Amino acid sequence: MTETLRRGRASLAFGFSVQGVTFALLVTRIPALQDQYGISDGLLPVFLAAVPILAGVGSVCTERLVRKVPPSRVLRWSQPVVLLSLLGAGAGDAMWEIAVALGMFGLAVGALDASMNMLGVSLQRAYGRSIMLGFHAAYSLGGIVGASLAWAGAHWDLSLLVSYLPVVVVLLPAALVGSRWYVDAGGGEPGGAAHAAGRGREGDAQPVKAGAGGGATLGATVSFKVLLPLCLVMTCAYIGDSTVSNWSAKYLQDVLGSSEQLATVPYNVYMVMNLVGRGAGDLGVRRFGAVAVVRGGAVVGAVGFGVVAVAPGAWVGILGFMLLGIGLSVIVPQTFAAAGRRAFECHGPGASDAAVARLNVFNYVGFLIGSPLVGGLGDAWNYRGAMVVPMVLVLVTLLYARSFAPEPDRYGDGHERPRTTDVGRGSNGL
Repeated sequence: MTETLRRGRASLAFGFSVQGVTFALLVTRIPALQDQYGISDGLLPVFLAAVPILAGVGSVCTERLVRKVPPSRVLRWSQPVVLLSLLGAGAGDAMWEIAVALGMFGLAVGALDASMNMLGVSLQRAYGRSIMLGFHAAYSLGGIVGASLAWAGAHWDLSLLVSYLPVVVVLLPAALVGSRWYVDAGGGEPGGAAHAAGRGREGDAQPVKAGAGGGATLGATVSFKVLLPLCLVMTCAYIGDSTVSNWSAKYLQDVLGSSEQLATVPYNVYMVMNLVGRGAGDLGVRRFGAVAVVRGGAVVGAVGFGVVAVAPGAWVGILGFMLLGIGLSVIVPQTFAAAGRRAFECHGPGASDAAVARLNVFNYVGFLIGSPLVGGLGDAWNYRGAMVVPMVLVLVTLLYARSFAPEPDRYGDGHERPRTTDVGRGSNGL
């Protein structure tokens, strides 16, 4: 493996971790933002819903943008905008200022999420083995660091500006320097197109010449019908994830009778187990294949929701959230990888980028659906019963698990897939 690819992998992992820190610093200080700007309880959901909606817009725009510029360039400049938007959110005091800051954050984070996953998918293709979970493990680690920094700021009663400014001052130049080594199209020159990898089993990828301009075949696209199963899986996974992030503390305190302090534990253990699952997940994919790992993750995640739903007390509930962290951790990274692979096999690297951007929108769809769905069911019925809904939705992944398998070549049947360069029939997989 070339030094260029290794540097590209390390720099992208750092970019994922920076995003984890940034996002955690925003979402964990929402009550402080509400107090600072005087946002009413009725208006707060409008602000919270606007961010993922605008992020979806940003992701769609990125799909079009990477037809003309490399994904690395989108990532290089969207990450500073996200960091500066976070700082802007902590610096103002007028309603229009928080509206502008969150609007910029939403648009930029959509471009950031889409472009960093594009680069992750293409790097995995170049490596010829599963590495996508490692990037998302870096994001989880960043989230833990960001949440810890947010706790420290709240504990010491620091203003949001004082909490955010040192983080932005350190991370923004570091992210810009690290972006020098981003690699487009699965392994070529930093910041430009070069070589995409051919189909092969983990460890056996072969380089294939990619198109120009960000590694994309200009105008390449992929049928929504091909992506639909993966879009459903992505939506269900994020419904599960948003359930944990939005309702775990309330569930532990109001339903399982924990203390306020203990109620902060479930999300922390969920994030830690996310990190553990993603850290080990690539090895599991290499050994057992993506289909088996995704199926296992869906089952473990569903069992986790089941344990939470029937838990007699707080500690059993925390065990359920631990299982959720392990189970859900593998699904999203593998969904991105599968979408990129299927599009690349059909139409080349340009379609891979388009597929990742399109799939990324359903990240935000799941987030928008999950919180009000569980909250509404909990208020209308009960929260134990509400936990059964994301449990069933996570199990939907089992119905579409075969979508995570590489499709065999179909030579001689009149339905050959177009590809930039034919690398012959060989082993399958990333």
